[in-house]
Amino acid sequence: MVFQKARVPQMQNTGKHTLTAAICYNPPMKTAQLRKIHNKIQAWYQTHGRLDLPWRTTEDPYLIYLSEVMLQQTQVRTVLDRYYFPFLKRFPTLRVLAKAPLDDVLKLWEGLGYYNRVKNLHKTAQILSQGQAQGIAPTLPSTIEELMALPGIGKNTAHAVAAFAFRQPVPIMEANVKRILCRLHQLKSPTDKALWEIAYTIVNKDNPFDYNQAMMDIGATVCTPSSPSCSLCPLGDICKGQETPTLYPTKKKRKVPTREQYVMLSLHDGTLALSQRSGKFLHGLWGFEATEVPLCASEYLGEVTHAYTHFKLLCKVYLHHVTDKKEGMYFTPHEIVKTLAISKVDEKILKLYLKKMQP
Repeated sequence: MVFQKARVPQMQNTGKHTLTAAICYNPPMKTAQLRKIHNKIQAWYQTHGRLDLPWRTTEDPYLIYLSEVMLQQTQVRTVLDRYYFPFLKRFPTLRVLAKAPLDDVLKLWEGLGYYNRVKNLHKTAQILSQGQAQGIAPTLPSTIEELMALPGIGKNTAHAVAAFAFRQPVPIMEANVKRILCRLHQLKSPTDKALWEIAYTIVNKDNPFDYNQAMMDIGATVCTPSSPSCSLCPLGDICKGQETPTLYPTKKKRKVPTREQYVMLSLHDGTLALSQRSGKFLHGLWGFEATEVPLCASEYLGEVTHAYTHFKLLCKVYLHHVTDKKEGMYFTPHEIVKTLAISKVDEKILKLYLKKMQP
C-alpha cells in the first residue's frame, strides 16, 4: 500500500476544544471499520485493562492531574507503592497543596525525581486557588488551551486531564501510545506533529476515557518495546508493522556523558552542613557542598554515582571537620532524613557517610 497524506475535515469548535485537521499516513478508516476496532479495544480493556488503578476510579480532576504528573518518567508500581497515597493524605486538595510550604511538598516528592514537576504542581495549585472565595474549591479548567497555560502542563498532560477528568474526545500521546502508532503505520522516526494527527483520526470520541486507558495498557503489556505479543493485540487487524514490530520506532542511540565533581561534607559535632539550592538544577532541594577541588586535610570517603536523563554524575566525596558552624545550615543525619528534601544523589552521599562512620 502506498502511504499518502489524506486530510480529514476540520472539526467544529464544541466550546471545549477545537480539533485540528489531521493528516494520516494511510487512507482513513471507514466508520464501520473504526467502530469495529474501537469495540475490540473496549472488549480487551474490560478483560485485561488495569481498571482498578485509583486514578481510573475517580472523576476528581486534581487526583487525575496528580497521577499524570507523577507518572511522567516513572513506573506505575513506584507511584502506587511509595508516592500517590502519602501525597494525597498530606495534600488531599488543590487548596491544601497551595497553602503548603514548598519544602513540605518537596519532602513528600523526595526520591521521585524530576523536581520541576512538583514545583510546577505547587505553582498551579496556588494559581488556581487565587481569588477563590472561601468554601469554593479550586479546580482545574476543562479546556486544553487553559490547561496548557498553567505551569508545567504540556500537551500530553493537558490532553490526558481533558480526556480522563472531563471526557473530552481527544487522544493522549505518552510513550506506549507513540510506539503503538508507529507500529500501526510502520513509522520509524515520525515527528510528534505527525503522531498527534494520526492519533486524532482513530481516537474513540464516544468513549475517550476507556480508549486512551486501553491504549496505554496495550502498549505496557502487549505492544511492548522488545517482546510484543502481536497475537494477543486487539489492533492486529490494522497493524502494518506486526511482522517486524521492533523496527518501529527506530531506537535513538545516544551517548550519555559523565560529569565529575567533588563533594565536601563539612562536619561539626555530629552535624553536617547543607544548603538549599538556588540554581535551576534541583532548585529548592537541600544538598551538600560541591567544590572544584578537595580541601586540604579532608578525608576521602569514596564515590557515588547517579544517572540522570542526559548525563551520569560521579561524585568524589570528602569529609572536612570544621570548628565553627553557621546556624541553620548544620543538621544531624536524623534531621536530614526526617525534615529536609534532598536529591537522590545527596541521599546516596549521606548513606556513604553513615556507612563510613559505623564503628
